[in-house]
Amino acid sequence: MDKEKVVTIEDRIPKLKTQRKQKTNRRMIIYLSLFFLLILVFVYFQSSFSDIKKITVSGNENISDQAIIKAAKISPHTSFLNLSDEDIQKGILKMGEISSVDVHKKFYNHLIIEVKEFHRVGYLKENGKYYPVLESGKLLAGMKKGSLPVNAPIITDWKDRKLLKPMAKELGKLTKGIAHRISEIQLDTESKDGNRIILYMTDGYEVRSSITHFARKMEAYPSIVQQLGPHQKGVINMDVSTYFHEFGKEEAPKSETDR
Repeated sequence: MDKEKVVTIEDRIPKLKTQRKQKTNRRMIIYLSLFFLLILVFVYFQSSFSDIKKITVSGNENISDQAIIKAAKISPHTSFLNLSDEDIQKGILKMGEISSVDVHKKFYNHLIIEVKEFHRVGYLKENGKYYPVLESGKLLAGMKKGSLPVNAPIITDWKDRKLLKPMAKELGKLTKGIAHRISEIQLDTESKDGNRIILYMTDGYEVRSSITHFARKMEAYPSIVQQLGPHQKGVINMDVSTYFHEFGKEEAPKSETDR
């Protein structure tokens, strides 16, 4: 059996001193690192380094970037780490023209706001002024004098404001192709049913219908016009039953439900 190696205390003391010194050095490095880290964090929060460096707004067409940033209550001196996504979303959604908001944070101190607007489905004309109508039924402030509506029908002679919201929702369901073919919409004042409407189309036709299920009924409009031909203009009734009569000719007899 081999003899056990014997280490004298004199040999061990230098080694123990070295180990203790290494441990002490490691602790000092850790403490110093934590100390400097805390200083950096403090300096970061107290200095302009923590401020928002860039704000990007996307998805907005009718509302300016500045208006959205203002609604979010953000300034260039707002601390990036103190931002609340929920508070930003709530602030922007109060505008009424916005249907949804997504907020993202990106390095370095870059805030990204993605919004989705309610579409403008029409323009209510009152007292010579045009008021944009959103698909939610909300009415915006009147357009500046000299500004003209684009890419949406004009709603005129609309006496019952309660019917504006369901009409806007139906217009919001239309495809762009059909919506852009509608020039003007009026309530049918001659009908006992306050739900009836008259549409004047850009291709020369007049459409009689009702607000209820209006978008679904209008899906058939392109195929009806295609069958009539370009020179046969008149009134297309798209209510309970669908029928057509040319301008200047006697209208086909109506059923009791159409009167």
